[in-house]
Amino acid sequence: MKRLIILAISLSAAFFCGTNARAQSVPPETDNQSWNDLQVTIPLSKKAEFVITETLRIGDNITKFVDEREGFRVNYQIQKYVTLQFLYFHRDAKPPNGRHEREERITLGANFRVPLGKFTLNTRNWFEHRWRDPQRDAWRYRNRIQLDHPFKIGKTKFSWIINDEFFYDWSFHDWVRNRFSVGGSHAFNKHLTLEMYVMRQNDGRSRPGDINIIGTVWRVRL
Repeated sequence: MKRLIILAISLSAAFFCGTNARAQSVPPETDNQSWNDLQVTIPLSKKAEFVITETLRIGDNITKFVDEREGFRVNYQIQKYVTLQFLYFHRDAKPPNGRHEREERITLGANFRVPLGKFTLNTRNWFEHRWRDPQRDAWRYRNRIQLDHPFKIGKTKFSWIINDEFFYDWSFHDWVRNRFSVGGSHAFNKHLTLEMYVMRQNDGRSRPGDINIIGTVWRVRL
Protein backbone atom coordinates (compact mmCIF):
# COMPACT_ATOMS: atom_id res chain seq x y z
CA MET A 1 0.00 0.00 0.00
CA LYS A 2 2.83 2.38 0.91
CA ARG A 3 4.44 1.80 -2.49
CA LEU A 4 1.14 2.53 -4.25
CA ILE A 5 0.78 5.82 -2.37
CA ILE A 6 4.35 6.84 -3.24
CA LEU A 7 3.74 5.90 -6.90
CA ALA A 8 0.50 7.92 -6.99
CA ILE A 9 2.21 10.97 -5.49
CA SER A 10 5.09 10.68 -7.98
CA LEU A 11 2.72 10.42 -10.95
CA SER A 12 0.68 13.39 -9.73
CA ALA A 13 3.81 15.50 -9.26
CA ALA A 14 5.06 14.59 -12.73
CA PHE A 15 1.67 15.47 -14.25
CA PHE A 16 1.44 18.87 -12.58
CA CYS A 17 5.06 19.72 -13.34
CA GLY A 18 4.54 18.83 -16.98
CA THR A 19 1.35 20.88 -17.16
CA ASN A 20 3.08 23.86 -15.57
CA ALA A 21 6.04 23.60 -17.96
CA ARG A 22 3.72 23.50 -20.97
CA ALA A 23 1.80 26.51 -19.65
CA GLN A 24 5.03 28.45 -19.15
CA SER A 25 6.24 27.59 -22.68
CA VAL A 26 3.18 29.16 -24.34
CA PRO A 27 3.65 32.86 -25.23
CA PRO A 28 1.10 35.04 -23.41
CA GLU A 29 -1.77 36.74 -25.23
CA THR A 30 -1.07 40.08 -23.51
CA ASP A 31 2.05 41.97 -22.45
CA ASN A 32 3.35 45.34 -21.28
CA GLN A 33 6.28 46.62 -23.32
CA SER A 34 8.65 49.54 -23.88
CA TRP A 35 9.46 50.41 -27.51
CA ASN A 36 12.56 52.53 -28.15
CA ASP A 37 13.57 53.91 -31.55
CA LEU A 38 16.54 55.88 -32.84
CA GLN A 39 16.37 57.49 -36.30
CA VAL A 40 19.37 59.27 -37.82
CA THR A 41 18.50 61.31 -40.93
CA ILE A 42 21.13 62.18 -43.53
CA PRO A 43 19.92 64.69 -46.17
CA LEU A 44 20.92 63.70 -49.70
CA SER A 45 19.34 66.61 -51.58
CA LYS A 46 16.46 69.06 -51.17
CA LYS A 47 13.99 66.24 -51.88
CA ALA A 48 15.75 63.06 -50.74
CA GLU A 49 17.02 61.80 -47.39
CA PHE A 50 18.49 58.60 -46.01
CA VAL A 51 17.42 57.44 -42.55
CA ILE A 52 19.24 54.87 -40.41
CA THR A 53 16.87 53.14 -37.97
CA GLU A 54 17.48 51.17 -34.76
CA THR A 55 14.75 49.68 -32.57
CA LEU A 56 14.86 47.93 -29.20
CA ARG A 57 11.71 46.54 -27.59
CA ILE A 58 11.58 45.39 -23.99
CA GLY A 59 8.74 43.02 -23.09
CA ASP A 60 7.61 40.34 -20.65
CA ASN A 61 6.24 43.18 -18.50
CA ILE A 62 9.29 45.33 -19.37
CA THR A 63 11.83 42.88 -17.95
CA LYS A 64 13.48 41.30 -21.04
CA PHE A 65 14.71 42.29 -24.49
CA VAL A 66 12.19 40.72 -26.88
CA ASP A 67 12.74 42.44 -30.25
CA GLU A 68 15.69 44.14 -31.98
CA ARG A 69 15.62 45.76 -35.42
CA GLU A 70 18.09 47.61 -37.59
CA GLY A 71 17.59 48.99 -41.07
CA PHE A 72 17.19 52.08 -43.20
CA ARG A 73 14.58 54.20 -44.95
CA VAL A 74 14.76 56.40 -48.05
CA ASN A 75 12.34 59.33 -48.29
CA TYR A 76 11.77 61.17 -51.57
CA GLN A 77 9.45 64.17 -51.71
CA ILE A 78 7.73 64.27 -55.08
CA GLN A 79 5.43 67.16 -54.12
CA LYS A 80 5.16 69.55 -51.19
CA TYR A 81 2.72 67.27 -49.37
CA VAL A 82 3.60 63.85 -50.85
CA THR A 83 6.62 61.74 -49.89
CA LEU A 84 7.51 58.32 -51.31
CA GLN A 85 9.21 55.86 -48.95
CA PHE A 86 11.30 52.71 -49.26
CA LEU A 87 12.30 50.76 -46.14
CA TYR A 88 14.34 47.71 -45.23
CA PHE A 89 15.12 46.19 -41.85
CA HIS A 90 16.37 43.01 -40.22
CA ARG A 91 14.58 41.72 -37.13
CA ASP A 92 15.65 39.33 -34.36
CA ALA A 93 13.04 38.56 -31.73
CA LYS A 94 12.14 36.17 -28.96
CA PRO A 95 8.66 36.77 -27.53
CA PRO A 96 8.12 35.80 -23.86
CA ASN A 97 8.14 31.97 -23.65
CA GLY A 98 8.27 31.86 -27.45
CA ARG A 99 10.62 30.65 -30.17
CA HIS A 100 13.42 32.71 -31.66
CA GLU A 101 12.21 34.62 -34.74
CA ARG A 102 14.08 36.20 -37.63
CA GLU A 103 12.74 38.42 -40.36
CA GLU A 104 13.84 40.45 -43.36
CA ARG A 105 11.32 43.09 -44.42
CA ILE A 106 11.00 45.53 -47.32
CA THR A 107 8.35 48.23 -47.49
CA LEU A 108 7.12 50.51 -50.25
CA GLY A 109 4.72 53.32 -49.55
CA ALA A 110 3.81 56.97 -49.46
CA ASN A 111 2.95 59.60 -46.89
CA PHE A 112 0.39 62.32 -47.62
CA ARG A 113 0.39 65.48 -45.48
CA VAL A 114 -2.61 67.81 -45.39
CA PRO A 115 -2.50 71.14 -43.45
CA LEU A 116 -5.82 71.87 -41.71
CA GLY A 117 -5.35 75.27 -40.09
CA LYS A 118 -3.17 74.68 -37.02
CA PHE A 119 -3.65 70.94 -37.39
CA THR A 120 -1.73 68.65 -39.72
CA LEU A 121 -3.28 65.43 -41.05
CA ASN A 122 -0.89 62.68 -42.17
CA THR A 123 -1.99 59.49 -43.90
CA ARG A 124 0.68 56.83 -44.40
CA ASN A 125 0.15 53.85 -46.69
CA TRP A 126 2.67 51.01 -46.67
CA PHE A 127 2.87 47.70 -48.54
CA GLU A 128 5.43 45.34 -47.04
CA HIS A 129 6.77 41.88 -47.73
CA ARG A 130 8.06 39.83 -44.79
CA TRP A 131 10.52 36.92 -45.14
CA ARG A 132 10.11 35.15 -41.81
CA ASP A 133 11.49 32.18 -39.90
CA PRO A 134 9.82 30.09 -38.52
CA GLN A 135 6.54 31.70 -39.68
CA ARG A 136 5.51 31.68 -43.31
CA ASP A 137 6.33 34.66 -45.54
CA ALA A 138 3.58 37.21 -46.01
CA TRP A 139 2.45 40.45 -47.63
CA ARG A 140 0.86 43.12 -45.44
CA TYR A 141 -0.82 46.51 -45.95
CA ARG A 142 -0.65 49.22 -43.27
CA ASN A 143 -2.65 52.44 -43.16
CA ARG A 144 -1.91 55.01 -40.45
CA ILE A 145 -3.92 58.19 -39.91
CA GLN A 146 -2.25 60.82 -37.72
CA LEU A 147 -3.25 64.26 -36.43
CA ASP A 148 -0.67 66.76 -35.08
CA HIS A 149 -1.21 70.08 -33.31
CA PRO A 150 1.41 72.47 -31.84
CA PHE A 151 1.16 73.92 -28.32
CA LYS A 152 3.35 75.72 -25.79
CA ILE A 153 4.18 75.33 -22.13
CA GLY A 154 5.58 78.72 -21.23
CA LYS A 155 7.90 79.53 -24.10
CA THR A 156 8.71 75.90 -24.90
CA LYS A 157 7.13 74.48 -28.05
CA PHE A 158 5.62 71.00 -28.27
CA SER A 159 3.27 69.08 -30.54
CA TRP A 160 0.70 66.55 -29.47
CA ILE A 161 0.13 63.57 -31.73
CA ILE A 162 -2.78 61.14 -32.11
CA ASN A 163 -2.67 58.27 -34.60
CA ASP A 164 -4.49 55.08 -35.46
CA GLU A 165 -3.03 52.33 -37.67
CA PHE A 166 -4.76 49.38 -39.33
CA PHE A 167 -3.07 46.22 -40.67
CA TYR A 168 -4.32 43.89 -43.42
CA ASP A 169 -2.44 40.57 -43.72
CA TRP A 170 -2.80 38.59 -46.94
CA SER A 171 -1.73 35.37 -45.20
CA PHE A 172 -4.98 35.57 -43.21
CA HIS A 173 -6.98 37.61 -45.77
CA ASP A 174 -8.18 39.75 -42.91
CA TRP A 175 -7.61 42.96 -40.94
CA VAL A 176 -5.54 41.49 -38.12
CA ARG A 177 -4.13 44.35 -36.07
CA ASN A 178 -4.88 47.85 -34.80
CA ARG A 179 -2.58 50.29 -33.02
CA PHE A 180 -3.84 53.48 -31.36
CA SER A 181 -1.45 55.93 -29.74
CA VAL A 182 -1.37 59.33 -28.06
CA GLY A 183 1.81 61.28 -27.43
CA GLY A 184 3.82 64.42 -27.84
CA SER A 185 7.06 65.64 -29.35
CA HIS A 186 9.59 68.36 -28.63
CA ALA A 187 12.35 69.68 -30.88
CA PHE A 188 15.36 70.61 -28.71
CA ASN A 189 17.00 72.18 -31.76
CA LYS A 190 17.09 71.65 -35.54
CA HIS A 191 19.14 68.46 -35.07
CA LEU A 192 17.37 66.65 -32.20
CA THR A 193 13.70 65.81 -31.56
CA LEU A 194 12.17 63.52 -28.96
CA GLU A 195 8.75 61.90 -29.28
CA MET A 196 7.07 60.06 -26.39
CA TYR A 197 3.81 58.14 -26.55
CA VAL A 198 1.53 55.53 -25.06
CA MET A 199 0.00 52.93 -27.36
CA ARG A 200 -2.52 50.10 -27.31
CA GLN A 201 -2.15 47.25 -29.80
CA ASN A 202 -4.98 44.78 -30.40
CA ASP A 203 -4.17 41.64 -32.38
CA GLY A 204 -5.97 38.33 -31.97
CA ARG A 205 -3.56 36.42 -34.25
CA SER A 206 -0.15 37.09 -32.68
CA ARG A 207 1.20 36.10 -29.28
CA PRO A 208 1.50 38.38 -27.48
CA GLY A 209 -0.97 40.36 -29.58
CA ASP A 210 -2.76 42.64 -27.13
CA ILE A 211 -0.01 44.93 -25.85
CA ASN A 212 0.20 48.06 -23.71
CA ILE A 213 3.18 50.14 -24.82
CA ILE A 214 5.16 53.13 -23.66
CA GLY A 215 7.53 54.37 -26.33
CA THR A 216 10.18 56.88 -27.29
CA VAL A 217 11.53 57.97 -30.67
CA TRP A 218 14.77 59.93 -30.81
CA ARG A 219 15.22 61.71 -34.16
CA VAL A 220 18.66 63.01 -35.07
CA ARG A 221 19.12 65.10 -38.21
CA LEU A 222 22.65 65.62 -39.47
